[in-house]
Formats: sequence, structure tokens, C-alpha cells
Amino acid sequence: KDHQVKVRGYRVELEEVEAVLKRHPGVREGVVVAQNTERGDKRLIAYVVPHSELGVPVHDLRQFLRDRLPDYMVPSVISALPQFPLTPNGKVDRKALPDPESVSAEPACAYVAPRNQIESSMAGIWSEVLNVPRVGISDNFFDLGGHSLSATQVIYRLRDAFNVAIPLRDIFEHPTIERLSERVAERKVGQGEEKGVGDVPALAPVSRAEGLPLSFAQQRLWFLDQLEPGSPFYNVPTAVRLKGSLNVGVLERSLDEIIRRHEALRTTFAVVGGEPVQFVSPHSTLSLARVDLQELDDGRRLEEALGLARLEAGLPFELERGPLIRAVLIKMGESDHLLLVTLHHIVSDVWSRWVLMKEFARLYESFDEGKPSPLEELAIQYGDFAHWQRGWLAGEVLAEQLAFWREHLSGAPLVLDVPTGRPRPAVQSFRGDRYPIEISRELTESLLLLSRENGSTLFMTLMAAFSTLLYHYSGQDDMLIGVPIANRNRVEVEALIGFFVNTLVMRTRLSGDPTFIELLARVREEALQSYAHQDLPFERLVEEVQPERDLSRAPIFQVVFTLQNTPDSKLELPGLTLDSLEIDNGTSKYDLVLDLWETEEGIKGYWRYSTDLFEVETVRAISGRFDNLLRNIVASPRARLSEQNLLSDEEAMLLDRKIDIAGIEMSFSI
Repeated sequence: KDHQVKVRGYRVELEEVEAVLKRHPGVREGVVVAQNTERGDKRLIAYVVPHSELGVPVHDLRQFLRDRLPDYMVPSVISALPQFPLTPNGKVDRKALPDPESVSAEPACAYVAPRNQIESSMAGIWSEVLNVPRVGISDNFFDLGGHSLSATQVIYRLRDAFNVAIPLRDIFEHPTIERLSERVAERKVGQGEEKGVGDVPALAPVSRAEGLPLSFAQQRLWFLDQLEPGSPFYNVPTAVRLKGSLNVGVLERSLDEIIRRHEALRTTFAVVGGEPVQFVSPHSTLSLARVDLQELDDGRRLEEALGLARLEAGLPFELERGPLIRAVLIKMGESDHLLLVTLHHIVSDVWSRWVLMKEFARLYESFDEGKPSPLEELAIQYGDFAHWQRGWLAGEVLAEQLAFWREHLSGAPLVLDVPTGRPRPAVQSFRGDRYPIEISRELTESLLLLSRENGSTLFMTLMAAFSTLLYHYSGQDDMLIGVPIANRNRVEVEALIGFFVNTLVMRTRLSGDPTFIELLARVREEALQSYAHQDLPFERLVEEVQPERDLSRAPIFQVVFTLQNTPDSKLELPGLTLDSLEIDNGTSKYDLVLDLWETEEGIKGYWRYSTDLFEVETVRAISGRFDNLLRNIVASPRARLSEQNLLSDEEAMLLDRKIDIAGIEMSFSI
């Protein structure tokens, strides 16, 4: 009603976008609306009435908007109309505006139609991955909201559609369908059918008559559990606040249906012939525990609920017995509940939490209305993926992956010495805590603009900045940083709950005192090379590198950086709002982790740190200096790393203060 909508997690005033749109000299009238996509999120659609019959070049209009608005406020589709439909009182009738896809592709329209079968197929793929109703061949992939993860999804869909191996680099260097389709055609001719990707085995269902093998990632967690049975270290807790009228019976039925759909949630592990295997139970239901805290006062009620959430997150699982999922429903009030769902990491990951919440929302809505499940049956299960991975990642494929990483990491230091303030214990305890970080919306927009201007993603820009921070702290100009990736690089596994996440080792070289722009180019190249070889499981890489055994630190890297690309976790249902809460389980697998995600207020996240090594005051100082560094980077991106200042104005004043005592000038540094 007030023309305020939420797009990509950001709150957008439509009238603000319209005001900028109308300032373009070629636009007589402009209207912006929000359109729902099939996946439940929103995209902005702009309609314009040009001043001239010749229209206005769409690329000029897009650039005009990009120069004045942040990325998420630039409409995904721009359609030209000769005039707007009006209500009886003379106002624009927004409900009568045509569907953008029904508007013909005139010169002023933000759309150039595909000209052949390759371009048409690619447009369909981009539309599906980016949730954009219609994609023209001149639209820029990253201007439409693309990032590294969605680019990977597109690449693998192109492989399946055209039987041709397209490197991820191509979509960065040729970000329009018009240019990328030429690369597809060239590679099809260059590779030939016999050198395509047809030799990759199909990901198909396999027999459940005997136990299935574990995936490489699962095998590592199984071995760790054998060393320390029942450890809660790899629990994956999820807390969902449900506000509104909750039907508990429908909630239980929805969770049971999710367990029925996903075999990973009915899986247990055993040893057969000396090897671990996974077995799937044909039937399993969830025992929902309930806690009522209504009698407590408001402040104590929330404190008690969060305490129960932390307690639940720390309870152990038994891999050989299961179930490896449990749930608790805490009643905070008549229309306020907190649902705690805890899974073992061996059957789940961060992406899986989004799948679970999305399916729960759709199932709950249908069951509450007395309808059957709206979800299609899953053709592939996690066990099928584990079997496929073991069969495919062998022989020449494995040798090629290992050869790249062996050469890429040759000579790299396997230890990053960041001053911690506390002596390192002989054995990691994995005790940890977290400290919040917030990057303002204004600074986030500047970082997005800097990324776009340099052909990079926001991840690459933040990764370069994080490397710069570590360079100033450690003095090392060659470092390894762990980067978790979703590893959902096949269409068949995108909708599955399971342990798919992999960790890449990104090497950053900062020698020669480069400018930040130069460093960003290096990080971009490093990321593209790493993404191109992301199929090798980290567990297999550790076996190959064989780092010297050191119980005091993680192998290969001790610092991790993440920028989450999973969709928004807040879901709306009729009469019910679902909002995911972060639960801290008091652990840290590494010395220092920077975990970030985009929100409507800017970038938010946490520094997770080992409490054996860092005081909270130290982490607070690191966080403040990272914010200072980001501001200096966007202000002077061509300054050299040695010229980038991490200190606040207050710290700078204290750095070299002079004192006159009894006529003697003394100076000191802090």
C-alpha cells in the first residue's frame, strides 16, 4: 500500500526508484512495480513512456540508474509502453500494467530477443537461475543479480544442455548471452562430441539392497566421530521463530513429510567388512519434544529459550543408531513459538537448512488448507550422490584435480601467524565464541560499485580486503585462506538435504606492494582457478598435501572467510511468519573465521574465534580496523597496500603522541 517492498533482503521504496527513473532525459513517465517470482522472492520491473517515438537505449537507461542507485534498486526488467493505463481519477493503474513478457521488444524495451536455439536455451537457463522473468541477449549476468554461486549453476546447466565444458571464467569475461553463446559454439566445435562431457557418469538412483558408500566429506566426519564418539562439535542447529497462529499438528506432519522425502534424514552409519557404509531406514517419524515457557516473564522467557537452544545444540548424536535429526518446540506465548531443529553435519549443511525451511513453509501452507503436498518427488537422494562421487572422482579426473592443487599450493606456507595475544595450546580444544560485525548500507553500496567497476563479485572484493587485513597483522605476503562453497554444482542435488559443502583453499599473493585494484585482479584470478577445480574434496586434498601433523592447529589453513549466498531465511505464510535465528554452539574449528551475509541494512555477520587464542577485546579491535580498511579502500582503491590505514582517528592520534615533561620532549607509541 505504501509502495515499500523487500527485494533481495533489502527494503526498497518504489517511489524513490521511480523518481530517479523520471530524471532520465529520454523518459517522459516511469513506474516501478515489484513482481513475485516462482521461488517466492521479488524482482523490480520498470515501465517507461519515452519522450520520443525512437525510444531510449536501454543500456543508457540502465547505466543511468546504476550510477545513482545501489544494485538491488536497479530494475531487473525495463519495458516501454506508448502510454500507461489510468484509473478513473487519472492515476496510473498499476494493476492494469501488462506482463513484461507480453510487451513486444521495441527499441526502447530492455530486451533483445534470442536469435537462435543456443541463445534461446541460454536465456531460459539464466531466467531459471536468476529468477528473472525474461532475459535478453544483451543483459549483463551480474547486473541481473548474478554472483559466483549462480554462475556455477549456470555453467553446469550449460554443460548438460550443450554437452560442452564451459569454464566459469567465460561467464565473467563474456557476461551476456550474446557473447557467451559465441563461446559455447566455439567450444562445441573445438572439443567435438567425443571430447565433450558425455563421459561424466549419470547421476542416477542405485540399489539400496546393501549399504551405500559414504561421500568423501562424510567419511572424514565419520572418522572424527570414531576418535571422539558422541562429540557435539559437528551439530548443525537451526532455530526458527514462528509468530502467529500455529497448528502444531500440521507442523509435525510437515516435518515428518520432509523426513520421508529426504533419505539423508533417515540414514545411519555402520561398519561392514571394515569399511563405513550408510543405511537408509524405510520409515521414520520425528518425536517432537515440547516446552512451555508462557508462565515466565518476558525477559526471562527469551533468556530461558535461548539457553535451551544452546543446550539442545550441544547434545550428542549416535551415528550408528540415529535418528540424526531432532526437534523441540518451545511455546513462548499463544502466538509465539520457537522451533529448534538440530541435525548432525554428516547429513546436513547450511544450504540444507534453507531447503528444510523452504519445504516446511510450502508443506505447512498446503496441509493447513487440507491440501496434499505440493512438492514433486525427489528423483535423486544423497546416497545416490555419494555412490556417483566415488565412481566419478577417480582415475584421470582425480589425477587432473590433484595435479592442479599440487602445483597451485607448491611452496605455500601452511601456517598463517596472526598475533593472537594468548599462547597457542598444544592441542586444539575447539572452544570458541563470536563477535558481531556490521558494515553500513552506504559502505556496502560502495563495495558493490567497486566490484562491478572491476569485473568482480562482492565476495572477491571482500576476500581481497580480508587478505589485506591479514597481511597487515601477520606480515605475510603469501597466505592460504579456507573458503567453504555450497558444492551444489549439479541440478539434481540443488533441492536435496545432505552434506555437500566443500572447502576451497584460496592462495593470496600480496608481494610487490600492489594497489588494491591490482590485488583484486589477483584475487579474481585465484577465485576463478579455484572454482574451476572445486570438485576435489578438501579431505582428499589433505591426504595429498600431507601437512606435518600438528594438534595445535587446523591443517593447511587456520583462517576462513565466507560470504553466504543462500536465499533469505525469512518466510511468510498466511497468519504465520517464519524467521531463522542464529544459535551459537560455543565452538570454533579454526583460529579465526569471518562469516558475512547481505541484509537490507548492509553486510552483517560474525567473527568466530578460538577463545584459547583471542580475547574478545582483540577481536573487537580487529573488527574495527577491518571497517576502517574497507572505508579507505573504497575512498582510495588505487593506493598501495602499505598506504592503506587500518587505524581509527583515535588510534592514529595515540600512535605518535608527544609529551613535554620538564622541558624535555618525549614521544611514545601505542
